[in-house]
Amino acid sequence: MKLSARDSVGFFDRPDLSKAAILLFGPDAMRISLKRKTLVDNLLGPKGDEEMRLTRVDAASLRKSAAELIDGLKASGFFPGQHVVLIEGLTDATTKSVEIALQDWQQGDAILVATAGQLNARSKLRKAFESARNAYAIAIYADPPGRAEIELVNLTPDAMQDIITLGQALDPGDFAQTVEKISLYTLNQNDPVSSEDITNCAPAVTDAAMDDVIRDMADGQPQRIGPQMQRLAGQGVNPTTLCIAATRHFRQLHAAASSGDSPQNALSNARPPVFGPRRDQMTRQIRGWGTQRLEKALEVLMETDLMLRSSQPVPAFAATERSFIRISMMRPS
Repeated sequence: MKLSARDSVGFFDRPDLSKAAILLFGPDAMRISLKRKTLVDNLLGPKGDEEMRLTRVDAASLRKSAAELIDGLKASGFFPGQHVVLIEGLTDATTKSVEIALQDWQQGDAILVATAGQLNARSKLRKAFESARNAYAIAIYADPPGRAEIELVNLTPDAMQDIITLGQALDPGDFAQTVEKISLYTLNQNDPVSSEDITNCAPAVTDAAMDDVIRDMADGQPQRIGPQMQRLAGQGVNPTTLCIAATRHFRQLHAAASSGDSPQNALSNARPPVFGPRRDQMTRQIRGWGTQRLEKALEVLMETDLMLRSSQPVPAFAATERSFIRISMMRPS
């Protein structure tokens, strides 16, 4: 039987023990691995002897015979409870053996959890699971997680949107670790998870010290730039790296300002997306600058970048600081 993506969300948390086998297939091995782990963990249950009730079978052995798979499904084992047989990397060449095992399966036997790569609609293996009444075939697509898949339940509406946005930007493994980190961060918190909580736990993508001086420049705070630049010079930050980071920030502002959409939507749809308090901050910056002033700021940054890369000797940090102050004064107060 084919199980849709919508129905499979609840199935992984509460699997049907009356089914003989579940096939997980799709193009993303990481997503399949995470879903496979969730399914196997919930099938075995928290009894402390999970590994003793899990049998692994090599997919290559099924090309010759179904005997090893049938033995694994029939073996009761010493430990009571649900038993699971796990096979990874099935292909169409193993279809015949799988069909024999499914036909021989009886209630009380172990449950087969199998994984495969991308299988088209003509795949023999996929058809075998989809046509069997006692089996499920579940396609795992490379889609970002939706609301139903996010385990954090106590979130503000803005935080829910931010966590969905974060799921679009991160790999499945990184996103799962981030959700776990947020859960631990807010473990004893009575209030709902906020956008600020998510920002505090999200993976850092830029250096915080550079963020500060770029934020002051975009906020039109020239008096703060000198002290920030002195700290960055003491940390050994390269002026060219700083100029590139500033250019990236202003390009992002300009792209959102000229997108034709609202600043919030444009920033959320950017790659990587912007969310939480930083999105609100950049939205204010876009409205304060306007498209034409952002273009002039980018011109100054490009001139500074060319000067820093030229063969002529220049006081790099002083020139960069002067350009940043000049840009910050371009924003209307």
